[in-house]
Amino acid sequence: MSNRLAEEVHFEAGEKGKVSGLLIRPEDARALLVLAHGAGAGMRHKFMEEISQKLANFGIATLRYQFPYMEKGIKRPDPETVLTTTVRCSVAAAKEHAEDLPLFAGGKSMGGRMTSLAAAKAPLESVRGLVLFGFPLHAAGKPSNERASHLFEVTVPMLFLQGSRDALADLKLLRPLCYRLGNRAELFVIEGGDHSFHMLKSSGKSDEQVLEEAARRVPFWISQT
Repeated sequence: MSNRLAEEVHFEAGEKGKVSGLLIRPEDARALLVLAHGAGAGMRHKFMEEISQKLANFGIATLRYQFPYMEKGIKRPDPETVLTTTVRCSVAAAKEHAEDLPLFAGGKSMGGRMTSLAAAKAPLESVRGLVLFGFPLHAAGKPSNERASHLFEVTVPMLFLQGSRDALADLKLLRPLCYRLGNRAELFVIEGGDHSFHMLKSSGKSDEQVLEEAARRVPFWISQT
């Protein structure tokens, strides 16, 4: 399918002023996913663009957006409070565009973690579940569960889409964590994928193929949520 055009939107992100977003809503949309970017790349990054387009092919609308630091072209991420406030503001903005669509929220790496942190502090209004692409469980080379404690305060279902070679999420830690979260968590492993679902040539699968698998899993999970 050809790429769908994205509508540019703007909304207030607390004291940091307005940020921009990109809304893709296919005609057959069955849900809207509010999607936050990772620490080092904004909403127009290749991963964000490709996953949004593939999700649209499966009937999932997306609103991806910038955090204030990225909007201003600054490399260093904003403080956690600013990031989580932006998450909450993005959900409020999405409600205006969702109309009757069920709302979900999440993001890539840091964006997913900030979304879960915001949801742990207080439920995100109307959000039925979180979709987390490459959740950063720990720093590279330093396996631990130090970034996971807040997940037990999240009251909605969570879908973790994780590469088996992800240096920021040792599956030996993430699998038992999801087990302890019980029916609130589902883990979908991209076998051979790294933090961005990049595949080795020896795997026999392309990056596009596994991204398609990940995108296909989201509406299936949503239909069960």
